[in-house]
Amino acid sequence: MTLPLRAEPPDPVATCRYGTVDDFAMDRFWSGVAAFLGGTANVIMQLSLRPVGYGVMESTVESGRIDVHPWKRMRTTLTYLAVALMGTEHDRAIYREAVNGSHRAVRSEPGAAVEYNAFDPKLQLWVAACLYWGVVDLEERLHGPMDEDTAEVFYQYAARLGTTLQMRPEMWPADRKAFQEYWNTNLATKSIDARTRAYLDDLIDLKMVARPLRIFAPLQRLFVTGLLPPHLRNQMHMRWSARQERFANRLLRVIGAVHRRLPKPARLFPMNLYLWDMRRRHRLGKPLV
Repeated sequence: MTLPLRAEPPDPVATCRYGTVDDFAMDRFWSGVAAFLGGTANVIMQLSLRPVGYGVMESTVESGRIDVHPWKRMRTTLTYLAVALMGTEHDRAIYREAVNGSHRAVRSEPGAAVEYNAFDPKLQLWVAACLYWGVVDLEERLHGPMDEDTAEVFYQYAARLGTTLQMRPEMWPADRKAFQEYWNTNLATKSIDARTRAYLDDLIDLKMVARPLRIFAPLQRLFVTGLLPPHLRNQMHMRWSARQERFANRLLRVIGAVHRRLPKPARLFPMNLYLWDMRRRHRLGKPLV
């Protein structure tokens, strides 16, 4: 991760200390805006594992396809993040059941060139690792480096990004050093083929939304390119200069400075909204995914 220098004094949102995982207060730590800034880049990281990528591209669950129902898919994905990181054990159990219902159909056909199964805990470990890496990268770009205590406790807490589904707790690397070894080793093996690259380029360029909204595509491409690890940036055939890096980091620092001055409900938006909406949907008997 390339971290900017802090432009402001330490803020309690970013530097509060936690003694144990049970003490960790995600609603004091998280920046909801990061979901918008880093979402597409994180999707690219996840789909760089070929079985994950082909599982998404070939999924027969049309209601969950981002290229067919982009707003619905965004809601279900961000709801998963909100439930995994801010929800209760009851919330997580409810959403696990709902996601499992969709995932049951996401498996490759016999003899497929790329085999995949959405219930494979190894694939879920990679997805959880991408989500964790993305949260930390953006929080530190927005607000500056975390202190060591907070960083380690959040790392242990973040295992629920995988254990909310089928990833076994013991699969999560033991500590941040072990995670970094896992991340570096596995990231280096990732490649993005032409088919996956074309699919991801369409997401970056917002081809799945109404034409007037595509005016935001250049800004999205800037953030996506800047937030991707260099290896995946190269795999996507993207160019990135030192000047662009300085501009992106400066812009993120400004966003972070403004964000820290917001009241907590605004800081957490839209994650708090998605968690509330999931609970409302469950209470009314509506589909969750």
